[in-house]
Amino acid sequence: MNTKAQQYFLNDIDAYIIGIHKMLIEKLKTKSVANFLDDVLLYARNYDLSRSFYENIIPDELKKANKKTYYSKYNKKGYNKLREDYNKSNRMDFFVLYLLLIYGFNRMIRFNGSGNFNLPVGNVDFNTNVRKALEYYGEKIRNVKMELFNLDYKKFLKKFTLNNDDFVYFDPPYLISGSEYNKLWSKNDEKELLELLDELNAKGIRFALSNVFKHKGRENTLLIDWAVKYNVHYLNSNYISYHDNTIKKDTIEVLILNY
Repeated sequence: MNTKAQQYFLNDIDAYIIGIHKMLIEKLKTKSVANFLDDVLLYARNYDLSRSFYENIIPDELKKANKKTYYSKYNKKGYNKLREDYNKSNRMDFFVLYLLLIYGFNRMIRFNGSGNFNLPVGNVDFNTNVRKALEYYGEKIRNVKMELFNLDYKKFLKKFTLNNDDFVYFDPPYLISGSEYNKLWSKNDEKELLELLDELNAKGIRFALSNVFKHKGRENTLLIDWAVKYNVHYLNSNYISYHDNTIKKDTIEVLILNY
């Protein structure tokens, strides 16, 4: 949505992600960001979570003793209680899920085999950057035409007759990384996607694809060989994995364009 367009059609296979967006759109179209933040503040106070977008409440002693991790130390108890209460509910409270995402590790959405949200607390805060992002998001959705879908990407694309005035952005699971949702993605799925992108290119439809060439000693040779005919931009990233917090990173992240 940071691109300029007359209309946006947004799709994700994860129903929780779409649910969060629908919640934000509904709330930010009917109330101001300030009123939305009042709701955030109510929960943050009830669960004793940090909220530097409004006030700094973390004791100086805790900051001195835990210079790099004081947010996680402070928020852990309240976050775990919020997570517990969410898991006891019907899990359709997307406002609470949004808060868990903001305060959770790496701001991810993750559920276990029993359907419970199980991400640990993150060393993060509901800060002024989050507030500014909400303000931008609220302004954006009030001034553009957009629709949300929760479909397999192939079914989603079949809904449209695309032409060379359109742009399609793809962010699929990465074949060679270890995230939970990547387990749903196979080499055959990767081949089907790349074939579809070639078809879009043949029709003169612009696309962009986010992916990785290399990750933890593994290479996606299928993607690397395919990408030689397109424009590859190498990206710098500093993502932290819950399972691997080493300083040395060997991930090669790319954005592939056909224009």
